[in-house]
Amino acid sequence: MIAIAQWTLEILLAVLLVVTLWYAIRLERRLGVLRQDKTALEALIAGFNEATARADTAVLRLRGAAEDAGARVASQVEAAERLRSDLQYLAERAETLADRLDARVREARGLAQAEQRTPLRPVPEPAEAARVRSQAERDLLHALRLGR
Repeated sequence: MIAIAQWTLEILLAVLLVVTLWYAIRLERRLGVLRQDKTALEALIAGFNEATARADTAVLRLRGAAEDAGARVASQVEAAERLRSDLQYLAERAETLADRLDARVREARGLAQAEQRTPLRPVPEPAEAARVRSQAERDLLHALRLGR
């Protein structure tokens, strides 16, 4: 009986060795796949690190470009504000001058109509004419005189 028990134990041990060998082979294959995956993973990590470095560089360049563009826009806004105030002033002046010019044209038309009704005689200039006139006013009065 000891011999049968010994044989049974040896067979059981042999089966366990075969099962262990089978698991060892399977484990070796999986480790080989992991080693291959490890090299692929290392390559992937290296590529990711390189892409991250390029992205950091690009972000720095974009930040610099954005700051430069912001400074340019700010200076253009300042210049535009100055121009806006200048244009506003000029528009107000032009409106005042246009009102004065309109009044003078109406006055000249009235004088021209009165002159057509009466014989020609020199028309004395109004008291306002004694003040200094701009070149545009002088040109307009000259043109109105020639138009009669």
